[in-house]
Amino acid sequence: MSKTRVIYPGTFDPITNGHVDLVTRAAKMFDEVVVAIAIGHHKNPVFTLAERVDLAQKSLEHLPNVEFVGFDGLLVNFFHEQNATAVLRGLRAVSDFEYEFQLANMNRQLDSQFEAVFLTPSEQYSFISSTLVREIARLKGDVTKFVPPAVVAAFEYKHQQGW
Repeated sequence: MSKTRVIYPGTFDPITNGHVDLVTRAAKMFDEVVVAIAIGHHKNPVFTLAERVDLAQKSLEHLPNVEFVGFDGLLVNFFHEQNATAVLRGLRAVSDFEYEFQLANMNRQLDSQFEAVFLTPSEQYSFISSTLVREIARLKGDVTKFVPPAVVAAFEYKHQQGW
């Protein structure tokens, strides 16, 4: 029997406790989880790709069946390169579902083997988004309830550097 391998793609700028929750749960459901960190040219990320990979690794180091890969390009191509079983996407609200449903169907049109799996975050994380966390951090607010300790430290370092 072949191993199941799920890809969890995103920019993870930064990784949040909601992301950690989904990966932790996916790690119980799949043999292998690939946290696929997109370069995200169009989003002008606060953290570099290397920083985002490092923060994800530090935040999820307790999970032995999780690996971390930076990627650029079409998700369906990366899906094949990784010999994936499915792609994991998180749904926080109905608006997320509409967008993710459209993306999954478009990707399936590009590749009939493409499968998407949707998980909802645990209730205490359902309102957290990287966008909101970045805004709070940019305004020097306390983000400790929303992100792993490594991310809190990374934001503090960014502020020391004049961010």
